[in-house]
Amino acid sequence: MNIHRVVIKIGTSILAQGRDAGEASVLESLVGEICDFQSRKWEMILVTSGAIGMGVRELGWARRPQDIPRKQAAAAVGQVGLMGTYQKLFGARGATVAQVLLSRGDFEDRRRYLNARNTLQTLIGLGVVPIINENDTVAVDEIRFGDNDRLSAMVAAKMSAGTLVILSDVDGLYRSSARRESDLVGMVPEITAEVERLAWKSRSDGPGTGGMASKIDAAKIASHSGVVTVVANGFRPGVLGEILAGKPAGTKFLAAGKLSAREKWLLFGAVPKGDLVVDSGAEAALRERRKSLLAIGVTAVRGAFRKGDVVRIRGVSGREIARGTVNFSSEDTGRIRGLKSSEVRSALGSGTASGEVVHRDSLALLP
Repeated sequence: MNIHRVVIKIGTSILAQGRDAGEASVLESLVGEICDFQSRKWEMILVTSGAIGMGVRELGWARRPQDIPRKQAAAAVGQVGLMGTYQKLFGARGATVAQVLLSRGDFEDRRRYLNARNTLQTLIGLGVVPIINENDTVAVDEIRFGDNDRLSAMVAAKMSAGTLVILSDVDGLYRSSARRESDLVGMVPEITAEVERLAWKSRSDGPGTGGMASKIDAAKIASHSGVVTVVANGFRPGVLGEILAGKPAGTKFLAAGKLSAREKWLLFGAVPKGDLVVDSGAEAALRERRKSLLAIGVTAVRGAFRKGDVVRIRGVSGREIARGTVNFSSEDTGRIRGLKSSEVRSALGSGTASGEVVHRDSLALLP
């Protein structure tokens, strides 16, 4: 974990309002703060939205399209202008930026996941500010991140950042829909069901796709990976400096754990291909004793997967408790579920080594 490495997500509302309402100084101010911290040896990674919105304006369309081909066309046009804006603002301060477009597959595939991390690490080492966006031109709804709040959290986890800062047009999480200053939640030690219920009271009316619920989902990912998350208003002058100085600004979600690089990939990078349901004994062995998942503890197999795929592991209640890389295909797992390890070899053949369906070194537990 690098406490001086920060991932900053700038929402569509900041880009849109800065352009349309004569408030270009908002983005300029944020860029200035980023450059100031970088000059003091902080490592800054930027995640941006806004490519589709900028493309819509460049194409002269009256409204944002709903069909995927036109969204992707708008993203292709808008990404050029978006990076041009950032390059101009950072360049005026002597900083170099790099465009990094990521898709869900860059997180799902372990080799691509590590390659992307190495590229970002190299850029940071060169003193370059990586500017990351989802590759909307090729992504489809079935394999998208969902929104850039989630993308920013996955980047923060991947890069072992100390802090994730999500900036939009809301001050943070509120206890009331009245959104009075006194109702602002300053700190969230743990993301509970009650915290999630407050999300609708803090919603934004801006043009982006990610509301407060998506920001809380992002904070969950970051928190579980050992990253502090702050959700704050990007229009507040000096907001980034206040956050990184530890001053009250927005809502701070504390870090709750620390995962290995492989655990981060299993939980937040890889896309599960199926589900294994386990009995209470196996659930206790996984949770309390960090044991491997044996065939005897598997009660049901769902979905079609191959050996080496990532699967969800669910307890008796149906709640997901872990994810892991499976040692057997779904067909073979179905044949050996409930069997003792000594019975697995006879069920599958002499080439089978053991009854470990998921080895403990290939497991990651959910909180």
